[in-house]
Amino acid sequence: MDLNEEIKFRPAALADLETIVALLAKDDLGKIRETLATALDPAYVKAFEAIERDIGNEVIVGEDAQGIVGAMQLTYIPNLTFTGATRCQIEGVRISDRLRGQGVGRRMIMWAVERARKNGCGIVQLTSNKARDRAIAFYEDLGFEASHIGFKLYLD
Repeated sequence: MDLNEEIKFRPAALADLETIVALLAKDDLGKIRETLATALDPAYVKAFEAIERDIGNEVIVGEDAQGIVGAMQLTYIPNLTFTGATRCQIEGVRISDRLRGQGVGRRMIMWAVERARKNGCGIVQLTSNKARDRAIAFYEDLGFEASHIGFKLYLD
């Protein structure tokens, strides 16, 4: 990819959803937890529509002349800690195989950090699965600090 090629970031549209789900399913962890079939699972549409209705949530895509090259979800969380600082939670970050390792992820995360700043956030946070060594190193290189231990409880 020409590093000068423009990548535009924008809120995702329902028409982008199949491409986004394909990006989510494209790695070792995603392929065991996402559902790819001939037709898009209606649960994805329901979730996307709920995100669109929630003013504190947005799915963002990055695209170049060939189409969508990345996706992420941003959630704005009002909080009492840090003197009432709003947090921006970044989730589901994925970059297309054809552009991985070419600076697109860096551009996308820095765009998200600037969007969070413009939305009045005092903290940007994210999690990465412990098995994603390269992603962890990537986030640390961007200045993110592994300051907490995260916990999840999966419900049936």
